[in-house]
Amino acid sequence: MTESLPLLAFVFAGLFSPGPNVIMLTASGARFGFKRTLPHLLGVPIGTGFIAAFSGLGISASLMAIPSLKLVFQLLAAAWILWLAFKTARAGRAGRVADKDKPFTLLQAITFQVINPKVWAVGMAAAAGFGIGLSPTLEALRLFVVFLSLNLFVCLFWTTAGHLLSHLLQSNTAWRRFMTVMAIIMASTVILIFI
Repeated sequence: MTESLPLLAFVFAGLFSPGPNVIMLTASGARFGFKRTLPHLLGVPIGTGFIAAFSGLGISASLMAIPSLKLVFQLLAAAWILWLAFKTARAGRAGRVADKDKPFTLLQAITFQVINPKVWAVGMAAAAGFGIGLSPTLEALRLFVVFLSLNLFVCLFWTTAGHLLSHLLQSNTAWRRFMTVMAIIMASTVILIFI
């Protein structure tokens, strides 16, 4: 366990800091409440666990080594995150959510990780820098468990924070400012895609 402490610290810092998942879960917790955000909250750790496992097996590095595929991935990820930021900025106030508006489902949250640049970056860095000499399969399993368990805590924290913030966001002005800040932070993560 002691040999995994640097990995745990790195992954926790990487996943806890603001990125698309943190912003979306905070906004969803504020907008839809904790209970309705639960499928989204559970899907994120599962998806990040899979991305980390793929990184441990070297699959992510192989995919990113193909320049044309990497560019397509970057452009799709940037477009999707900017679209989500736009939707976040325009989202209705808590308690007045239109019937058509829903939080991410479990499957949407899992699949979103495929285009989440922050998860890929943290996963590849963890796989490259924090191995302990296990077989590739065991390293992938170790990364899956670390990412899933730590990100579950991170997701619980940010969803709860958003839910608790909803009580302070009852005015249209407060709500609009909050969602605009969330959208700007999310849109700014696009920069990470091209670094």
